[in-house]
Amino acid sequence: MTGFPTRRQVLSGTAGGVLASLAGIPQANSTFAATYTAPNPRVRIDLNQGWRFVRADVTGAERPGFDDSGWTPVNTPHTWNAVDGADGGNNYYRGVGWYRRHYTAPSELAGKRLYLQFAGVDQVADVWVNGTYLGQHKGGYSRFRFGVTAVLVPGGDNVIAVRVTNAQDTGIAPVSADYTFEGGIYRNVSLWATDNLHVRLEDYAGPGIYLRQSNVTAASATVTVTTKLWNDSNTTRSVVVRSVIADKSGTIVAEARSTAQTVAAATGAEIRQTVGIDSPHLWNGLADPYLYNASVEIHDVTAGADRITDVVTERLGLRSVAVNPDTGFHLNGSRLGLHGVNLHHERAGKGWALTDPEHIQDYDLIRELGANAVRMAHYQHDQKEYELADERGLIVWAEIPLVNSVTNSTAFTAGTQNQLRELIRQNYNHPSIVFWGIGNEQTDYNGTATNTLLASLAGIVESEDPDRLSTYAVRSEDPDNAQAGLHTQTTGFNKYLGWYYGSKDGELGAWADNLHANSPSRMIGISEYGAGANTTQHALNPPRPTPGGSWHPEEYQSLFHEAAWKQLASRPYIWGTFVWAMFDFASDGRNEGSRPGINDKGLVTRDRQIRKDAFYWYKANWASTPTLHITSRRWTQRTDATTEVKVYSNAGQVTATLNGTSLGTLSSSDHIFRWANVTLRPGQNTVTVTATINGSTYTDSVDWTLG
Repeated sequence: MTGFPTRRQVLSGTAGGVLASLAGIPQANSTFAATYTAPNPRVRIDLNQGWRFVRADVTGAERPGFDDSGWTPVNTPHTWNAVDGADGGNNYYRGVGWYRRHYTAPSELAGKRLYLQFAGVDQVADVWVNGTYLGQHKGGYSRFRFGVTAVLVPGGDNVIAVRVTNAQDTGIAPVSADYTFEGGIYRNVSLWATDNLHVRLEDYAGPGIYLRQSNVTAASATVTVTTKLWNDSNTTRSVVVRSVIADKSGTIVAEARSTAQTVAAATGAEIRQTVGIDSPHLWNGLADPYLYNASVEIHDVTAGADRITDVVTERLGLRSVAVNPDTGFHLNGSRLGLHGVNLHHERAGKGWALTDPEHIQDYDLIRELGANAVRMAHYQHDQKEYELADERGLIVWAEIPLVNSVTNSTAFTAGTQNQLRELIRQNYNHPSIVFWGIGNEQTDYNGTATNTLLASLAGIVESEDPDRLSTYAVRSEDPDNAQAGLHTQTTGFNKYLGWYYGSKDGELGAWADNLHANSPSRMIGISEYGAGANTTQHALNPPRPTPGGSWHPEEYQSLFHEAAWKQLASRPYIWGTFVWAMFDFASDGRNEGSRPGINDKGLVTRDRQIRKDAFYWYKANWASTPTLHITSRRWTQRTDATTEVKVYSNAGQVTATLNGTSLGTLSSSDHIFRWANVTLRPGQNTVTVTATINGSTYTDSVDWTLG
């Protein structure tokens, strides 16, 4: 596969295999009444348990008979930098670690095609099975697979050995970034078994079926299903491909069945089928993230038989997307102001080694916040996250880890291009993904090597997926028309006015207006903006702290975001805004806010235990759920009697009392309610606020002690 053709190209073949370009017959919904349950002839076996690990380079560890009894028992996901990668000093271990495990595969897998899958290993992985070297994967964030049919013995004891290194390597992106590069097999490991006639698993480790949607309206939608199949048997097979799209209840809404295609041994075919869906139920973001199931069946019809050898099912969300330089983002023909967060896959005590329940908790918090978009910074994330975004209706900016610097070498260029193809092919079918990001904050934005690489990456997006939008995040201190940001269809700007430089009051909006006036056709987003906050540090209306200093009072973060969001919300030409960041995260080179090794710009703490005040500011603005939150609530010990009571709420009016005495009722049109010059008494003080929201009464209360 060389990517999907642009609208100016003719659908054509693929190199290396037999091509079949077979159109299915478009089908109307009324044609179908049957329900469908996809067969599942594939086998997936979890291999996360029972590994042994050593954080060292060990000679001979790939040999089956090697004695690993002294190694540490671990389960994957696992990283060796969960602790030292977040304690500051920028001295966390970057080197080699080995993983080994014994595994007895079921004897029933004999005669199947077997694949060993790793969902993510940072940063370079060399893999052996039973002493046979399978190969190497470079790049710390994408899925990869190795065929193991010839070396893994069903019914016998098998030894899997993996040498991993996260040592700095200028030949692999990212060379540097403002986060900890945590080494290890930090995502799931699994074994897959298929029939000899199957959908390809080695197409950049993608799903092997690709669902291209076009002409999507409330009246109809067209879906082109591209299936890549492979014949691993030793004889020619006659193959039919059946594609079935079913709604959430299982009712078939469209299907196509190809004519028989002859596929020679050890070759493949690429088959395209086009179906129509009448009156489709659209995937409509948070409001209605409706998902169909699209299943592809591979039928072996050799010698008159009809045997289903493989089935792949992918979820399908039908939607149309566009960005306008004056009116911003549009979903299904209607303007949708994108407001979201940047997300790193990291948390306290776990590092990068997150499980599905932890991903779910993160997306529950994002949904609670009221965000409708996520930028998955600065690399490919776990499949679970894209699935959650599909299910929750979040618009996603997905990107590759091209951060800061570019190495002018053939290997670096090829490796970065490969990471982009992996990102796109592995995630092509996710309806939540709208933007493919090709890089973030290149330091040499006018360099020839940088721009040559970025131009090639933008070209890959156009070739691989012409229906989505390419984007790039420009470094905040770069000129607005930095060449690096001109390769893509849209641009994001990382603007930290009021934190690293400038003022939070008015400058962001003035900058955006000026850029829009000077470049009216440019599609402008804000890819990052934010300020640090330590939830144990407090001050009343503090001035801008020193970003690299030890004092990051929580109240300044709130003031920063109040000012920033008011400026951004009033400018509809800004297609999307993304807070930096949703959660505090590990960056071992940092030492600020009295928290060494942590970037503290999150709206939620790294352990997910504390929603900072700024979280509730956005919740009051973005979420429809009732919000009533007294700020500075963690500032429990006071030394000054005179203070203020400030509340974030989406109520029209809020009433406050101090120690049972009324402070009055305030109205607000901007979700901020402030009672100034409130006097605390010595000892304990209780502040209580009440509001009626959607007909129900809500209360919040805090205790502050003076003296």
